[in-house]
Formats: sequence, structure tokens, C-alpha cells
Amino acid sequence: VVRVGLCSTPMFNVLLGLANPKFDLGVMITASHNPGIYNGFKLTRGDCLPYGLGSGLELVRDAMPDSVPVLPEDGLGAATVADDPSALDRYVDHILTLADLPADMPEMKVAIDAGNGMAGYVVPKLLERCPWIKAETLYMEPDGNFPNHEANPLKEETLDALKNKVKETVAVCGIAFDGDADRVGFVDENGEQIRGDLLTALFAGMVLRGKSDGLVLSDTRASWTVPQSVATAGGKLEWCKVGHANIKQKMRETGAVFAGELSMHFYFGNLWNVESGDYATLVLLKELASTGKKLSFMRHELTHYHHSNEINFEVKDTKSVLQKVTDLYTPKATTVMDLDGIRCEFGDPAKDPQAWWFSVRTSNTEPLVRLCLEATTKELME
Repeated sequence: VVRVGLCSTPMFNVLLGLANPKFDLGVMITASHNPGIYNGFKLTRGDCLPYGLGSGLELVRDAMPDSVPVLPEDGLGAATVADDPSALDRYVDHILTLADLPADMPEMKVAIDAGNGMAGYVVPKLLERCPWIKAETLYMEPDGNFPNHEANPLKEETLDALKNKVKETVAVCGIAFDGDADRVGFVDENGEQIRGDLLTALFAGMVLRGKSDGLVLSDTRASWTVPQSVATAGGKLEWCKVGHANIKQKMRETGAVFAGELSMHFYFGNLWNVESGDYATLVLLKELASTGKKLSFMRHELTHYHHSNEINFEVKDTKSVLQKVTDLYTPKATTVMDLDGIRCEFGDPAKDPQAWWFSVRTSNTEPLVRLCLEATTKELME
């Protein structure tokens, strides 16, 4: 057993990747972006593939005894436990090597909100190695009580302080991490949030440069902009079920170069198919520096349609609601996808000024039905 101590999820995954095949298993104690009462174990194979339902977690569940045996005080037997004091440095070294930043990166002012999560442990080390980043930081002290706001950049109400800091300091962008720092959200220089699916389209274009036929994966809640942008960049798109265990497995099976989710998980094929908000940040800043474009301009280039974002409904019987929606809408749809809940499309936006689509899926963990909807006009979307 090797203990790395405090870590973010990207740091945990990259350390496993760098050491492969030294370890058989990785175990991280985390509540992700949830309050601390939801703490649990994230289990990962030594080759960075997570254990989820359908990929091994059910075997762990079924093997659990009815009562947990009490180990004797010397229960570790001949096992060894060692600490790894260089873990954080090795992670940052690898991220910087992979980002391949030019030596003449210009000074860039950014605002960073760690949300009192684990980015507050990792980001200072990254900034120490990138003196060209002039950062205004918020809520960097790790605190599992999350005294300032929920560490969830998907929710726009958590970004108020970051938006104000961006405008106050005239930063090129704002960066917000979730609790375990695998998800990252961005606001442009005007303080406008950029949706996760538009960021998927943006990163896909960067990753596909030089990989003309690369494969990109996206979850089914994403805007029409994502497949259109991937095609423009010369790549191919496949839809995938929501969830990191599903996406990482499919990336490995298909050789995908990148994947993104509306929830702001961004997976890189050159990083063992795992997420890293730190790496995504460097990739974006490198793009801003090399193109001279403002992030608001990039966002505007990708905003062609009107998307509702994800709306949650608490219902008693999620399966019956999903069935009713399926029965009512699939006969009228021009395209139906049942990969993850149901996505129904009505018309082609390239030909029909009244085209729209919706995605309805049920939560795996809560009594919720989740709706996303997009249309060619704001009026039609509403």
C-alpha cells in the first residue's frame, strides 16, 4: 500500500497511470462535489480504468459479507505501507510536459475559484511552475464543509464571486473547479458562463488538430453544435452514456482521442482517458495565447442554438414517467436514440428553422428525471 495523502481525482488517476503496472488497485476517499456526508470510495484499477456497475463494482458489492470482520491489531500481516511525498510534484510535472507550452507564453491574468475543494491543494503548485499565469484566487483553503458555496461549476449560482472577480481584475477568463477537481468550468472575460457541451466542442477542435480522423465521444445531452464542430474539424463523433466509468471504458474500446460531458468532465486520450481540470486549463490558455482570440468570441462562434441546460424533476416513479414520454414523443420524432434514457430529434437544423430535440433520462442515484432541450430559436425552446 502506498499512501499519497491529500489529492485531487486527476492527481490520483495520473499517479496510477505513471506507475502502471506497479499497482493493482487505487482507492480514493472522496465525496466528489457533494457535501461531506456523502463520502465514499472511488475504486480504480491499476491501469486507470474505474470500477463501476457493469465493469466490476457489482462483483465487489456481491462479495461483501453481511457483517464486516474485525481485523486483529496486527491484521496487516506482512503488508507494507509507505508514504509518497513527491506525488504532487510528479503530477504537476506530467501535466506540464503533456501541455507542451511554448517558452514565451505571455502573461495572462486569470481568476480561479477552488470552491474550498482539492484544487486548493493542487493549483498553487501548478501556479508556482507557471509564473506567466497571474492568478487572482478564491476559496483555496480545502474545507469539506464548503463554507462559501457548493463546489459545483455546473450550477451558475456557484459562480457569482468568480464572475465578479473576472470583471473586477480584467482577467482573460475565470476558472472554477468542483470538489475533487476533475470537473472544470470557465467563464469568459465578460463573466459569462460557458456551457459544458460548448466547451466539449471547443476542446474537441483543439485536440483534433493534426488528428484528421480522430474519434470524439459526447453524452447525449449535448448541443447539435458538438457533432457539427467535430465534423468541421475533420473528426468523427459517437454518442455515449453519461458517467466516467462508461466513457473511459468506451474510449479504451474505440481509441477515442477526446470525450466531454455537459457536466464539465473532459477526458483526454493522451492522459489515460481521464479528466484533469488542470490540463484542460493549460490547453485553453495555450489556445487563447496562440490565437489572440477572446474567450467570449470563441463562445459566440459556438452558440448557434438555444439550450435549456439540464432541468431536474423530482418524481415518485421515474420509470413510468420515462415510458410515458417515450410513448408520446417517439412516433413524432425524426430521430430517436435510446442509448441513455431517450433523445428525440424533430427536424434537421440545417434545413428546418423550427427544428428541436430533447433528452430525458433518469438519475442513477436519486428519484429524479433530467430534461435537456434545444431548439433553433429561443421562443421555440421556451
